[in-house]
Amino acid sequence: MVFSSLTFLLLFLPLLYLFYYPISNPKWRNGVLIVFSLLFYAWGEPVMVLGMLFSTGVNYLAARAICASENAGRRKAFLVIGVIASVVFLFYFKYAAFLFNTVAALFRLPVRMPAQKLPIGISFYTFQSLTYTVDVYRSKAPVLKSPWKLLLYISCFPQLIAGPIVQYADVAAQLDERRISTVDFAAGIRRFSVGLAKKVLLANICGAALDALPHAGTGAALSVAGAWLAGFLYTLQIYFDFSAYSDMAIGLGRTLGFTYKENFNYPYVSASVTEFWRRWHMSLGSFFRDYVYIPLGGNRRGTGRTILNMLIVWTLTGFWHGASWNFMLWGAYYGVLLILERFVLERALARLPNLLRRAMTLILVLIGWVIFYYTDLTALWEHLRAMFGGGSAIDPETVEVLKRYTVYPLLAFACAMPVAPALKARREAKGKETITALSCFGSAVLLALSVVFLVGQTYNPFIYFRF
Repeated sequence: MVFSSLTFLLLFLPLLYLFYYPISNPKWRNGVLIVFSLLFYAWGEPVMVLGMLFSTGVNYLAARAICASENAGRRKAFLVIGVIASVVFLFYFKYAAFLFNTVAALFRLPVRMPAQKLPIGISFYTFQSLTYTVDVYRSKAPVLKSPWKLLLYISCFPQLIAGPIVQYADVAAQLDERRISTVDFAAGIRRFSVGLAKKVLLANICGAALDALPHAGTGAALSVAGAWLAGFLYTLQIYFDFSAYSDMAIGLGRTLGFTYKENFNYPYVSASVTEFWRRWHMSLGSFFRDYVYIPLGGNRRGTGRTILNMLIVWTLTGFWHGASWNFMLWGAYYGVLLILERFVLERALARLPNLLRRAMTLILVLIGWVIFYYTDLTALWEHLRAMFGGGSAIDPETVEVLKRYTVYPLLAFACAMPVAPALKARREAKGKETITALSCFGSAVLLALSVVFLVGQTYNPFIYFRF
């Protein structure tokens, strides 16, 4: 089930609110949310929910054992058990076939392992189960006596499938008690409406324009204009698609009493690649910083070790997105760019005009999304070659797409700019969010318009569901 489906909007969500809000007892509210969350996940993959339940159960027992033991060796052993329980399903479904077939090809073995169907959102809920056990081991958060609270933390449907990645320490208190005011509910619905509109009215249409370029998926026969247009459209599509899900997750969480951290902050206005990654998928960056980079030593052991730690983090970041060489290349691409910015080009870049730095960063990010888009490295090479003069200047298909969608990509790009920060700052200056008739009317219009468009659109899942 996806947020941008009529089943979710017209059936699942109203039923959830109908059962959830009349209950005042926190334990019963948690129970209702657990049932609906498991139903949400099992809607399309009922068997796969068993893997999540197993991982949750083992991590619950491992954390209890860690808390009960005073022996450092035993505590670490129980931590390893919890980590393995979290990672084993992820490894089997996402990486086993890739690694096995890579080794088989390397040694020319006449065997192949078929790729497994990847459970939706497995990377996200795996990371969340990891944060719980590790946070308990570090004494950063209290151990849960009730397994139901841990199940609620891991399975809570707003952020279950595509994030943001919620660290246990950030929501531990909210599992026990949540207060929902009228302002919270209205703000949550408003945020959800904006996210749904971004998905339906921007991401889906950018995706439709990209699909209209017949060679965008193969890289071959693309003109220079077609290659750049395809990269630009995908850059817009993936931003609106993923940030839309985060907006909807944050909004839904707020209507249920949860406060999730922001996951995007207008990343395409960044003046450096470093800044881009402080604005893009911030929950993933926080995870790798807190659970990989800092434990490796961060930047505390000299330049050489810092560079090695950065390369490890970015290799893992690429590998986290998928078992394919293009994701490894994508991670290495950003690792090298970030190292160059930090240790080689920092002073030179600081002397450039800010507008030029923003334009350069956007081009580098666009190239990164082209690498991300193609799992076929041959097609990737063809696309990159076309971008830099490997084909004709422009082709009839690109002209047709430009005619059909006219200025829509530019309007979508304008929506990716921080056009509303002044209004947000104004609300924050008051210390609270206010409900106005205009904001309620705007939310209703966005919801209605999105539903109208959904009726006419074909099924278009969220891009990050496959990660």
